[in-house]
Amino acid sequence: MSSMSRYFAAAPWPKTLSFMSAGATVLLCGLGYAAYRTIPTLARFTHRFGAGIALVFPAILVFSLLFMVRGYFLDRDLLSVQRLLWRTRVPLDGLRRVLVTAGACKGSIRVMGNGGLFAFTGLYQNKEIGRYRLFGTDLSRSVVLVLQTRTVVVTPATPDDFIEHLRRLFPHADVTREARNS
Repeated sequence: MSSMSRYFAAAPWPKTLSFMSAGATVLLCGLGYAAYRTIPTLARFTHRFGAGIALVFPAILVFSLLFMVRGYFLDRDLLSVQRLLWRTRVPLDGLRRVLVTAGACKGSIRVMGNGGLFAFTGLYQNKEIGRYRLFGTDLSRSVVLVLQTRTVVVTPATPDDFIEHLRRLFPHADVTREARNS
């Protein structure tokens, strides 16, 4: 990584994300266990099929855990979203605008993705910013990156530091901060 690279931790989980993740974990584990307990043991095919169905619930849990958002690496041409075991790379070619707003995700519809099991990730859409890719934890710390061909929303723990670093990397990008309501 270059000297202009910098790591930013993801925002701490708000209570809603913690409760949703804990509740979904208990539910998915419970459903998996209940499904496993109801499998007939006499027939081999039926037992294997039932075990496969019972494993779907914990698999959803593990799959979601792997896609959690831990942080962001910001470089002069790349945003890397740190997941549990890898990074998702988002080229920053054509960064035109940066919008800092706590309400960026309000009224959004999830087109495809995860709506609160260890993170908020995937493809979303709303009237304000259109279709966007979300990599977040605490949506009240949303930073919207408007690129030439798409829009990305991230939620760093320190949005002001993240934006200041973006300003150094992209001095011509328009940075807009929504006024906070007190």
